Amino acid sequence: MEVIRSGRAGFCMGVALALKKLDDLVEKGGHVGTFGPIIHNPFVLEEYAQKGVRCFGSVQAVKEALEPFYAFSETVDAKESQMRLNLLIRAHGIPHSTEHFLRSLVHVSLMDATCPRVKEAQNSIARATQTEDGEPVTLLLFGDANHPEVDGLVSYAKGKYIISPEPEKLVEYAKKNQHEQMVLAAQTTQDRPLFDRIKQELCTVLDKKPVILETICDATKLRQEEALTIAEQVDAMVVVGGKESGNTKRLAELVFSKNIPTVLVESADELVREFFQNVKKVGLTAGASTPKRLVDEAERVLGSW
Repeated sequence: MEVIRSGRAGFCMGVALALKKLDDLVEKGGHVGTFGPIIHNPFVLEEYAQKGVRCFGSVQAVKEALEPFYAFSETVDAKESQMRLNLLIRAHGIPHSTEHFLRSLVHVSLMDATCPRVKEAQNSIARATQTEDGEPVTLLLFGDANHPEVDGLVSYAKGKYIISPEPEKLVEYAKKNQHEQMVLAAQTTQDRPLFDRIKQELCTVLDKKPVILETICDATKLRQEEALTIAEQVDAMVVVGGKESGNTKRLAELVFSKNIPTVLVESADELVREFFQNVKKVGLTAGASTPKRLVDEAERVLGSW
């Protein structure tokens, strides 16, 4: 079976930078952790867990982990114990208030591995929703309310916010509240054509021109476009990546929406040969948090059939 592989499959810039920062911390030694999964890929997370990196899912979990640190500091003469938890903010970012609290903890050295594109989106939302005259501004966010990146993004809004992955719901809110000043932004990995559609419709239904923040990452757009181009040349598509990864799931959904038989797998072990019985050419792409080795192995297996 012939395999046409995407040249953009694998780590994006933000993921690569986050993992480089984590690797540097691990190399230095000491107590290392991440606040939330550093990226959404189970194989990567397991590798770091084996290196002793702890993944904290809440502020409470961090506080509990620090209890021995405080106990130790009370037994030494120094004003402050040298024990530290080197904690890295995940690539998806975290809420503003959570970051502020973590920085206040005595035994935590907090470092930021938020993707630069996500950080830029956070700051853009903060600026756009802060008006000099104090007029209320509503943030319309095109994204998944259950995704950690979105939790962080909306925490930077200075007023009310509405979240939805469905363009119709955002436009419907705008129609019912035409008098409000609105800012439109998107989760960085969302579908750009859908976002463009929201922009156009908002400009026709609102009394006041909305502020549009172009927060979708270009890497996501290019990855999606290339996947669609490959899909036109093949009989089926394989998308490799974590099933908790938003950008990976959207990549698979986008290709499938074009009536291309599509399978999403976390590794080559999940590939089922029967699925490809009548397939002569298969396309291969991967999410932004997928290691190259997993894509390589999928390509090897597919090419052997």
